[in-house]
Amino acid sequence: MKKLFALSLAALAVTAAQAQDTKVAVGISGWTGFAPLTLAKEAGIFKKNGLDVTLKKIPQKDRHLAIASGDVQCAATTVETWVVWNANGVATTQIFQLDKSYGADGMVVKPNITKIADLKGKTVAASAPGTAPYFTLAWFLKKNGLSTKDVKVVNLEPQAAANAMIAGTADLDAAMTYEPYLGAVRAKPEAGKIIATTLDYPMVMDTFGCTPKFLSDNPKAAKALADSYFEAVDMIKKDPKKSFEIMGADVKQTGEQFEASQKYLRWQDRDANQKFFAGEHAAFSKEAADLLMEAGIIKQVPDLSKLADTRFLK
Repeated sequence: MKKLFALSLAALAVTAAQAQDTKVAVGISGWTGFAPLTLAKEAGIFKKNGLDVTLKKIPQKDRHLAIASGDVQCAATTVETWVVWNANGVATTQIFQLDKSYGADGMVVKPNITKIADLKGKTVAASAPGTAPYFTLAWFLKKNGLSTKDVKVVNLEPQAAANAMIAGTADLDAAMTYEPYLGAVRAKPEAGKIIATTLDYPMVMDTFGCTPKFLSDNPKAAKALADSYFEAVDMIKKDPKKSFEIMGADVKQTGEQFEASQKYLRWQDRDANQKFFAGEHAAFSKEAADLLMEAGIIKQVPDLSKLADTRFLK
């Protein structure tokens, strides 16, 4: 009887511990750089750290709407996108950096296009204004003396944009996409050539952030989210094969395929995060805000000093 009583008490304790797990919904996409979040969930890291995390695949163009509606409390996206969201009244704060792109984002062009300047008057597929692919297009064009006004932009999400180039869609001259979809184009050079990537123009960096209310109400959970991400990055280093298999399965890739796609980016550990937020984050946000204003994507620059909260990195 005592044994049964002890067992029931233990069961109650486990149930109580589970009930205390902080629920948090996070908006992401299938982008390779976000995969350690999937690993943290599937490998039980979030759970171990007292979190009940739901990862929701939401297109970048709609992610801020999910935050504004309360459907998600946190999200992963590019640094300049947080500028756009805050400029449009969706208050959000970045708490840690996820990755930096080293060739994982790029522009694919038809064989007759030899340089970016040749795109003047041409048709380019890119996701909607306010998304990373659109911003990457604006950045690439600006660095080559053009703007988005000099091309015709057709709004296609990264996977659809890559597929359109592979299919040889006649009215497309170029497309903006990223890994793992850029890898599909690399595998079929006849579909077009990759004319520029973030190796040529290093400007795609992803961060994780939440609403100010969530951070205020759940500081321990915010710290647990950051710690869980860094634990996942450590797991990738210690057990790459298992990690790549778990992360690849989420985007219907084998471990080997996923390993190939992740070579074009670098996940950022705790030390890299501290260096990034010491100066680079603020400098890039300022340059990005200027380009977003110039491109007409935002009408006013938000308070850039409120875009990040670094207390959870320690």
